[in-house]
This record gives sequence, structure tokens and C-alpha cells, in this order.
Amino acid sequence: MANILVVDDEMGIRELLSEILGDEGHVVQLAENAQQARLARQEAKPDLVLLDIWMPDTDGVTLLKEWQRDGLLTMPVIMMSGHATIDTAVEATRIGALNFLEKPIALQKLLKAVQQGLTRTPETNRPAVPPLRVISSDHGNNASNAHNLQSANNSFESRSFNVAQTTAPAPVNQFASLSFDLPLREARDAFERIYFEYHLNRESGSMTRVAEKTGLERTHLYRKLKQLGVESVKYAKRGE
Repeated sequence: MANILVVDDEMGIRELLSEILGDEGHVVQLAENAQQARLARQEAKPDLVLLDIWMPDTDGVTLLKEWQRDGLLTMPVIMMSGHATIDTAVEATRIGALNFLEKPIALQKLLKAVQQGLTRTPETNRPAVPPLRVISSDHGNNASNAHNLQSANNSFESRSFNVAQTTAPAPVNQFASLSFDLPLREARDAFERIYFEYHLNRESGSMTRVAEKTGLERTHLYRKLKQLGVESVKYAKRGE
């Protein structure tokens, strides 16, 4: 899970990116202009920034230059725009932007760029355990001691741990409460709400798997759930 700052003057873009990245398990902060972005950068220290180029007060490239000049460009920045030229993208990259996404942003490109940005810093690996050295005055027993240590190590590595499997409770059958006396539009919305809640519960809130099961693209799925008033976050597994 990462802390991601989304800077865009368009409310629809901010909300859509917030929903997508939130479903991926990230904490998302929103800013609609450069001033709000400066404050968010100072207070939250985001792990990654999605920065729009064209904004009314200060454009994204100018803000990027400011962060680079003041030594604040310590996080990956991905630029976004629907009207930028190649020269603008090259300039942003030269200043220090990690990537450039053209609007409308394709979902897979967004997720891939975010993943690349967050994995720029290598993960901390556990230090390797140094090999044991057998010190013995009896040189004839060295081979036997080493064999015993190797056997003990193999025994340790082959241990099996039984982890209790938690099964999600089966959803309550809500179709029994669905009234066929409703107007068609209301009945359809009620059915679709139950339908999507069933799949969200079954897939533990994973929008990727729900999209595959229902045959919808994730962007369409997000909008559909928002239209129906279904909150996908309620169905996500705790601790993910």
C-alpha cells in the first residue's frame, strides 16, 4: 500500500483515479491545483504523484521545476495531459518526471506506470544467514558434525505450517425481497445492485476479478457501481 497524490483540476478525473487506486489498496490524496499540491507534498510526503500538466494557476511542468529546484523531487512523478505536445513530455522527463500518460488514460497503462513508479526503490531484502562454521579440536568428527547440521537444516526447511483458512460467509439471498411490482427501471436497478453485491462479496471486493466475472471493463464497472450506490470498499478483505 502506498500514499499517492493525484493533482488534477478536473473533478471527474480526480474521482475516477481515486476510485481505481483506492481499489488497488493505495491511500489517495487529491489536489485540484498547485497550491493544494504543495501543501499535500509538505504534509503527507507521498510515495508517488500523478500530476496534470494544464492547470489554471500553475501548470504541472512549472510545479515540477519548483520541486526539482527546491530539492523536493524525492518521489516519482507521473505527468498527465490530454493536450500536451511531445516537446512538453520530453521537457517534463528531462526535469525529472518518471513517465507521461496521455488522457484519456487507459486503465492498464495507468496501473503499469504506477507499479513501475512504486518499484523504483528496491525492496529491502532480509540479510542472508551466514553459513555455520564447525569448530572442533577433533578433526575426524568435522565431517560428521557438518552432516548433522545439514540434516537439521533440511528438517527445519521442510517443516509444514497449518494455516487456518477463513471462508467468507455466504451472502444472504436477497432475490426473495425483489418486488416484480416495481417499474422496469427500478426493478432493473435493484437486480443489478444485488447482482454486483453478490460478486463483490464472492471476490472479496477485488474489482479486477469482478470485472472478469461480469464481463465489464473496470472503468465501466466503477461508474456502474457508483450509479447504483454500491460501495466496493465494504467487501474488501481486511488487512489487504
